[in-house]
Amino acid sequence: MNGQPHEGTDNHDTTDSDSDRDQDRDQDRDTARRSETPRRLLLTTAAALAPLLAGIGATTARAEAQDPAPATAPVKGGGHPHEPLQPVTTTPADWQQVARALGREGAMAGDEAYNTHFPRGDLDVVSYGVRISPQLALGSHVAFVRYTDGSVLFMGDLTVTEGELQEVTDVLQTHGIEQTALHKHLLAHSPDVWWTHVHAHGRDPVAIARGLRAALDRTATPPPNPRSPKPLDLDTEGIDAALGTKGSDDGGVYKATFARREVIVERGMALPRGLGAISAFIFQPLGDGRAALNGDVVMVAEEVQNVIKILRGGGIGLVELHNHGLRDEPRLFFIHLWAVDDAVELARTLRKAVDATNVVSVRRGEHGG
Repeated sequence: MNGQPHEGTDNHDTTDSDSDRDQDRDQDRDTARRSETPRRLLLTTAAALAPLLAGIGATTARAEAQDPAPATAPVKGGGHPHEPLQPVTTTPADWQQVARALGREGAMAGDEAYNTHFPRGDLDVVSYGVRISPQLALGSHVAFVRYTDGSVLFMGDLTVTEGELQEVTDVLQTHGIEQTALHKHLLAHSPDVWWTHVHAHGRDPVAIARGLRAALDRTATPPPNPRSPKPLDLDTEGIDAALGTKGSDDGGVYKATFARREVIVERGMALPRGLGAISAFIFQPLGDGRAALNGDVVMVAEEVQNVIKILRGGGIGLVELHNHGLRDEPRLFFIHLWAVDDAVELARTLRKAVDATNVVSVRRGEHGG
């Protein structure tokens, strides 16, 4: 022992007391720092969010400042302001002035669309050794539909030679008729032929018809020439069974059509079923049960790739993949196709494509084009 036990004890107690105070101060500082960190984070986050919150407030204020039309506001002809205009029932008598302007009579497709056809019997077109019938792929056709607001929608597809195309385009533009597609229906063929889709909307269907007539007058489209159809050298019952629908003799070719099930809306106007939205399969007899197949499949985007696989899997060639319209809802795509083979076998492949798309069969005269 060093003889100073109390001094040692006092020194030890003094040291512990100072250390405790130092630790207390360190703990106070740590606590202060920990409490300061969330405050800084909160302030920093609030500063960062301030512009966004202000923007949301401004957006909300702008939205609340708008004066939307009442949900029940009427549209001329009836209906909700966001509902499409509806077509109205007409008869051929309602379109007599249009018929006179076009220079030929048309016919009703259903009770809403007035159709007129312009077969290009003047053309001698050959594709892969097959002489193409006008009814297979060389026919122009147009349709007129009247709506509840009194306006008229015009749609169609014109067949023109390459030499006629540019002048026809100029005339259409001069008369306010739009072109919504330009494409081919056939693969390698001679002479070169093009197909252009046309569209117009207005109050005067006769003015539209005169504009169309002016464009057609720039082509060699012949006047109407009714012909007695020849018996079809095809197994039409076998084609019907394969397709699951009844086709029809259309001037020497066999045709089956399917329309989209959805209501198709074009620029705020509901289209009559089938107008601008059909799958059409046309068989031109070649003898011994064989046929040249032409036509197109109508699809929405999600159906396109599956249909391509089905067609190619059955040996059917692709000619075009494109749109026919500019503002259709839902957006529609069309594959134009070509094949030469046994007609029933081709129909079996087409049935798979039909089953892969949202369509329903329609009989001749029930669709608008």
